[in-house]
Amino acid sequence: MSIDWQRVFSKVKSALMRRGRSEHDADDLVQEAWIRLACYERDNTVEQPEAFLMRAAINLSIDAHRLSATRGEQVTLEDLVLIDGRPGVEDELLGRERLARLSECISLLSGQTRQILLAHRIDGLSYQEIARRHGISITTVHKHIAKAVLLIAGRMEGWYP
Repeated sequence: MSIDWQRVFSKVKSALMRRGRSEHDADDLVQEAWIRLACYERDNTVEQPEAFLMRAAINLSIDAHRLSATRGEQVTLEDLVLIDGRPGVEDELLGRERLARLSECISLLSGQTRQILLAHRIDGLSYQEIARRHGISITTVHKHIAKAVLLIAGRMEGWYP
């Protein structure tokens, strides 16, 4: 005799929803009860699997209710109000002003010094890679970057906290 599991699942789910469970919670409880039935059947014979499934689901529902009564309701990620981590309007405006000032400072650098600084700081190239690309020594790369940093730091004085 074959069991119409879809009908049984629907019947168990309806019983759980009549007892106050949401549709989603009822689905979860039916699935957990099904797992318990399958695990139990590995070592034992179940004469009435439909009744076992119903009793397991109801017991799981009772356990979940008791747990929420003693520990309180669980909060899911969807229920949380996330704090907006973006900067405020004032911080954003100050950031834009600093960026404009930095851009102005970078534009004051000579062409090769600017290229070397940007290759290192923006593109992430090593001093050795920059030296090879520009046909200069690593020491010269150091000097260009030091020159750029000193000029920018001096001009940005007071613009960055």
